[in-house]
Formats: sequence, C-alpha cells, structure tokens
Amino acid sequence: MTDKIARLLVAGSASIHTWRFLSGIAPHVDELYLACNGDVPAERRPANLKGELRVDFSLKAWSTAGRLKAWIAELQPDVVHVHQANSVAWHARRALAGSGIPMLLTAWGSDVLLLPDQNPLLRAMVRGNLKAAAAITSDSLYMAAKIRELAGDCRISLLSYGIDALPPQPAIDVKKKQVLSCRLHKPLYRIDAILKGWAEVENSGCCADWNLVVAASGGETENLKRLAAALGLKRVEFAGFVDSAALGKLYAESRVFVSVPRSDATSVSLMEAMGHGCLPLLSNLPANGEWVIDGLNGMIAEDVERLGPELCRAMIKAEDDASLGAAAEINRGLVAAKALHQANMAGFADLIRELAANKV
Repeated sequence: MTDKIARLLVAGSASIHTWRFLSGIAPHVDELYLACNGDVPAERRPANLKGELRVDFSLKAWSTAGRLKAWIAELQPDVVHVHQANSVAWHARRALAGSGIPMLLTAWGSDVLLLPDQNPLLRAMVRGNLKAAAAITSDSLYMAAKIRELAGDCRISLLSYGIDALPPQPAIDVKKKQVLSCRLHKPLYRIDAILKGWAEVENSGCCADWNLVVAASGGETENLKRLAAALGLKRVEFAGFVDSAALGKLYAESRVFVSVPRSDATSVSLMEAMGHGCLPLLSNLPANGEWVIDGLNGMIAEDVERLGPELCRAMIKAEDDASLGAAAEINRGLVAAKALHQANMAGFADLIRELAANKV
C-alpha cells in the first residue's frame, strides 16, 4: 500500500515515544492531529501536524472525554491511534463511542504488564480499553499474550517503534573493557542491583581492568550515587543524561550492556545496544527471551539480587573478540530484520490504512 492516510488523530502522553511515533508516521499521512497533555518540542514537530488539543489524561479529568468527542466530531479522522491502554485509552474510547471511527491501540508495556495487577478497577479499565480497539499493536509476543489474557479474542499486530537505523559495523577490537547501564534511574529499572552486583565484581577481583558506566538520570540518581559511595566503588562513572550522539558513542565503545528491570516489553535501548555490538546482560523476562538466548548472543540473569557472578560471566565472554564478534553478528541481524524504525512505521501505516478502509 502506498496511498497516504488522509487524516489521522493521535492521542498520547507527552513522551519521547509519542514524538518518535509522530515523526515516523508523518510521511505516511496528509493531515496529522494530536491530543496530548503536553506540547511537541519544536524540533520534533512534523510539518503536517495541523492541530493539537491539550487535555488532561488523568482519571479524575471527567471533561476530557467530552472535549475529545467534540474535537473528533469536528475533525472526522479516518482513525484515532491511541498510545497506551491506560487512562489515555479510557478517555479516547468513551469519546469514540458511537462514532464509527476505529480506534487503533498501541500498548507500551507497563499499561498491560503492570497496571492491571494494581487493583480490580484498573484491570477492568484496561480490559475495556483493549476490547474497544479495532486493532492493537504490541512490541513483543509476551505482551501480546498478556493482552489476550485480558481481552480474549482480538486483533494484534507485532510492531515496535524500533531504532532509527542500524549503526555502522562495530569495531570489536577497539571496544573498551566497559559495561554500560543506560536505563532511567527509577525503581523499576533496578540500577541499585547493578551497583550492588558491581560491588561483588570489585570485591572478587574478577575482570579488574573493567569499568562500569552508569548513564541516564532520574528520581533515584542521588540515592544511587550515595549507594555507590557507601559500597566504596572505585570503577564506576556516573555519566548523567547524555544526548543520542553521546549515547551512541557509549554503546560503540562498550562491550557489555546491562539492563535488569522488573518488567519490560521490547526495549529500544536493548535494540540500540545489540545494533552497536554490545553483549546484553538482561533480567529473566519473557520479552528479553524473544531477543537473547542465554550464552549464545547474550546473558540472562535469573537472580538479579546476586548479579555479580553474571556480570563476571558476561565480561569474560565479551573480553574475547571472536566470541563478542559472533554474538554481535547475530544481534545485528536480529535488529535489521525486526527493529528498524522506518520499516515498522510502514507497518503501522499499512494497518491504519486497512482500518480506515473498513470504517463504518
């Protein structure tokens, strides 16, 4: 399919993920509209973004559905593409009720994997949101299975935002003996467990010429720095928030990428690390198992509270250029086949066109 989508309304929270989707889908759309709780940064605003509606997506904002309903009636979009099966979708599905306009719902991860377990009311809300969608997209088979547990028989397409491009072929022989952590400093991502595991590494004398770089930032940053000091860590650098170019350099020079969240779907940072030839060390989550086979193209840590031995195992494997090169070849092939932004955006566009063609 090559025809452009005439009019698409996107509903999503103010997030880098929403901005990336807008820029990726824009070439496939004539007129793009956005309902959001924040402003699109000027440098990420597509030229064909014709209108915006600022709304409150919180559950207490009872007027949001009415405001969306009036805007939808005025715009008459071909499809409303909703991002996250949480309160964003709750407002959108009520606004769309009786309109005949299809809702495409893209799950992000925690909205399906964590939110329904908080209480029965939230579980019912998420289930209702999923059932109201004409189609749903998931970035992992695991999340797709959770969606089916919640919503029963529904249409699901496996699509992710992917990474912008496959990085240049990594120069394995010039990579540093370096482990990289770059997930946000939030409890979900367990950066504290990485620091405690690194303390085991330093105390054991394993891989004594390696260092750990902790990039990114967040609400836990100062606590993490205090923890590193209390543990007496000597080979840890807190790089702070870095832009995409600096992050790309960190990936390119690191041999091991460590990411051990409690819950995750397909992580963009994992795709980036695999594309740059890093050996992934990951928590034992179903979505991670869709990308990494333990001991082949990465490592899976079963017990994140005792991460030290797994870090040593990963570093020993990644220290050998031939071993790391073989894993990098597998990982880059997987990213090229499944996780490139442009190809996946074309998949989103095809799905939106199909839903528009079948609009009531």
